[in-house]
Amino acid sequence: MSTRQQGAPSRLVHSKDDLVAWIAAGEKPKAGWRIGTEHEKFVFHTDTLTPVPYEGERSISALLKALITRFGWQPIVEGGKIIALKKQDCDLCGNITLEPGGQFELSGGAVESLHDTAAETRQHLREVLSVGEPLGIGFLGLGFSPKWTLAETPHMPKERYSIMTRYMPTVGARGLDMMYRTATIQVNLDFADEADMVKKFRVSLALQPIATALFASSPFTDGRPNGYKSMRSEVWRDTDRRRTGMLPFVFEDGMGYERYVDYALGVPMYFVYRDGRYVDASGASFQDFVDGRLPQLPGERPTLDDWSDHLTTLFPEVRLKRFLETRGADSGPWQRICALPALWVGLLYDAQALDAAWELVKDWTADEREALRNAVPKSALQTPFRDTTVQHIARDVLQIARRGLRARRRINAASQDEGIYLDPLDEVAHSGCTLADRLLERYHGPWGRQIDHVFEEFAF
Repeated sequence: MSTRQQGAPSRLVHSKDDLVAWIAAGEKPKAGWRIGTEHEKFVFHTDTLTPVPYEGERSISALLKALITRFGWQPIVEGGKIIALKKQDCDLCGNITLEPGGQFELSGGAVESLHDTAAETRQHLREVLSVGEPLGIGFLGLGFSPKWTLAETPHMPKERYSIMTRYMPTVGARGLDMMYRTATIQVNLDFADEADMVKKFRVSLALQPIATALFASSPFTDGRPNGYKSMRSEVWRDTDRRRTGMLPFVFEDGMGYERYVDYALGVPMYFVYRDGRYVDASGASFQDFVDGRLPQLPGERPTLDDWSDHLTTLFPEVRLKRFLETRGADSGPWQRICALPALWVGLLYDAQALDAAWELVKDWTADEREALRNAVPKSALQTPFRDTTVQHIARDVLQIARRGLRARRRINAASQDEGIYLDPLDEVAHSGCTLADRLLERYHGPWGRQIDHVFEEFAF
């Protein structure tokens, strides 16, 4: 989740047109399209396999301070505590941020190629592992915390998260699990204009369950199998129905920036950031805020920064801001961190690949898309769809993505194109065996049903 930094106030919002224009300002010519990858990791003590608290000698704050000292990161402070890191004078370097339960996230920079993504990921992992080892701290890439209960999971000192923690139980049964016990990989991609945005939005939404199946890696809860391949995805189904889901309106006639703005205006607020503090506005209407009728700030109108903040509190399977954010994948090992952007760049950044992907999904009905999304957390690649399975659809999708990457002609020093980053997904799609399946095989076999082995075998 994003971290707000205080700066000069942005322009006031006077009408819905301002909100539409803010999103439209994200349009970029193809030469300016970039790739942003975000990935989260669980942080654990290597001797006790317990979660790492914020404070103490072996803590999240100690990790952050070590990154500052050794690698030149700069602190972002809230309430006197370091809650994120940035690189000085480097807008494209990305940030290190904390999720509510201490999940460690790199919000990567906007890079030109997947080779850049791979280099960024390797550098980040080298840094965090080198500061974590002396502290006896390790990092695990799975979609759901495999061992710790919700009560055992620490809370990070961010007021935004405190507001959400109070509000979540009022709108769904699994919101706190989502906040404190899930981890994901997400990809941010650009669009040329409104029509391009709509086509990419539709393709990525329809195919999001395919990504969920390919990346499923969360079959354990509280140290035992939970009956799902992606518990992370299942948790989202009962978090807050007004701000999550498959957004059927995206496929309807008239879809565009304004239609998404209408949707966002209908989603209750969480907060307003004022004078370095978060004002609890949970459940309030952003439209009332636009009209100067927000009870928490009577007579005050929002800025465009407030609008940007509000958009970050919407959690559909694909989210629109000034770019599109694909949100359906579990976290995983480092190869998966590069594989997810490879999938979506291959599908969305080449015109012929985008056309082929749209041909694949354009006649899927809203009911079919919803049923697919609801089924894949449990059955992943074995999910039936029409006269086939998700596994077979995944194979077709990966072929399209590979053609799209080949057409981009982005070559590394070894003369390889970006398709190399799809190789781990090809293995999954052809075998039908997800990381969740591999984990369950180990659990019921060599591990003797002892979950602690997951930290030894699958840590970064």
